[in-house]
Amino acid sequence: MTTGSPRTLLLIGGSSEIGGAIAEKLAAQAPLRAYLLGRDRSRLVQASKRLTKRGAQTDIDEVDAEDRASHQATIDRAFDSLGRVELVVVAVGVLGAQDGLDADTDEALKVMDVNFVGTGSLLLRALRKLREQGAGTLIVLSSVAAERPRASNAIYGAAKAGLDALAQGLADSCAGSGVRVLVVRPGFVNTRMTAGLDPAPFATTPEAVADATLKALNGNAHTVWVPNQLRLIFSALRHLPRPIFRRLPL
Repeated sequence: MTTGSPRTLLLIGGSSEIGGAIAEKLAAQAPLRAYLLGRDRSRLVQASKRLTKRGAQTDIDEVDAEDRASHQATIDRAFDSLGRVELVVVAVGVLGAQDGLDADTDEALKVMDVNFVGTGSLLLRALRKLREQGAGTLIVLSSVAAERPRASNAIYGAAKAGLDALAQGLADSCAGSGVRVLVVRPGFVNTRMTAGLDPAPFATTPEAVADATLKALNGNAHTVWVPNQLRLIFSALRHLPRPIFRRLPL
């Protein structure tokens, strides 16, 4: 990138509070040109205004994770608009179906479709575009729930586990291509999506997740946990025998 050129960011999930916090912190560091993709135009407009106040140049476009037929054309437009994309942040997701087996079937299928299939479709297409240009970083917002889905959030956890595994595998396939994939696994984050839920231990904020993500960008990590203590906690949980794990109040 030539001196003085703004950094370029494609934020998929443009109204995401975590994605927005990452974008705003990038804009505070250096000139930024951001392209925001999301389902809700009114929220995209608000996110764009917040970035503009930080001095960023912004464009917005609509995309629905469940409308997979539109994904390729939408991603192509974003890359054509930005020219050369330095960063892609994939921050798409919905909560719901928290009753596990007793959850409404349509709601459970939507959670799985949006969080894995739809988000995976957008991830694949964006990552291929980065590989074509031979450089760039793709950041995927996963969850600690991906490490070992629990009975209380089996549907969400399984969907995030699928997305997390896809991102990790594709990261390995990109080795040597000039493209990097960074998987971010936050714990409970206080956002619109979790409003009304009891915060879990080590609950965090969008700003803290953004700080940890930007710090990781300056290193060589492929996975970052927020807060970092959760790495050890979930490593222990992952190895617990199932009869013990299922009795934990998780």
